[in-house]
Amino acid sequence: MCRTLAELDASVADCFACPRLVAWRELVAREKRAAFRDETYWGRPVPGFGPPDARLLIIGLAPAAHGGNRTGRMFTGDRSGDVLYAAMHAVGLANQPTSVRRGDGLELLGARVTAPVHCAPPDNKPAPDERDRCRGWLDIELGLLAPTVRSVVVLGAFGWQAALPALAEAGWVVPRPRPKFGHGVHLTLAPAVDGRAELELFGCYHVSQQNTFTGRLTPAMLEQVLAEAATAAGLHPRRPR
Repeated sequence: MCRTLAELDASVADCFACPRLVAWRELVAREKRAAFRDETYWGRPVPGFGPPDARLLIIGLAPAAHGGNRTGRMFTGDRSGDVLYAAMHAVGLANQPTSVRRGDGLELLGARVTAPVHCAPPDNKPAPDERDRCRGWLDIELGLLAPTVRSVVVLGAFGWQAALPALAEAGWVVPRPRPKFGHGVHLTLAPAVDGRAELELFGCYHVSQQNTFTGRLTPAMLEQVLAEAATAAGLHPRRPR
């Protein structure tokens, strides 16, 4: 059992539980994209990123093949990360608006970023059994963050489906029937375990290129959700645009 987030992150990075995902992440790391042919790809599961006492947790989908799978850090080195971290910086949750590689100076302020699937999946589509198998890591992560986390933002319907049972496992009451995902959805989850505080849960469209390029999710929309979630977590964010 992982006793700290550092132990959890190390264990996640050594996971080989899903044969299809292992084969894909390693194939991508060998073949590479032409633009990154001189780089050494991470090619392993990508752990969460952020301080161990985070008050706000952002849950995505899975690492991108040539983003997190290349750089070894969530939402780093791809356009989805460009959008997310620019918005986090705009509301005061990151010290800089860019995320290029590990060691680039990026620090998250009171927030942590994770995913329900830690390996890059083919076509960005994990199978349901892969999602369910990997969810155990999210269960542990939420349990370790429980003393401090007060707000969760879930990016996209896939992450929402994975997050709700994990939140229930970690000690919060999830309504039944389970609430549907939607952009701007906000729920307050009561504690089911002694010592837990209430948790504010927010839904937000995913920062995929399909959403951001079409305008389904604009920077202003993302910043609004992040600012509301940060306020709920007691982080005193900057006012969004």
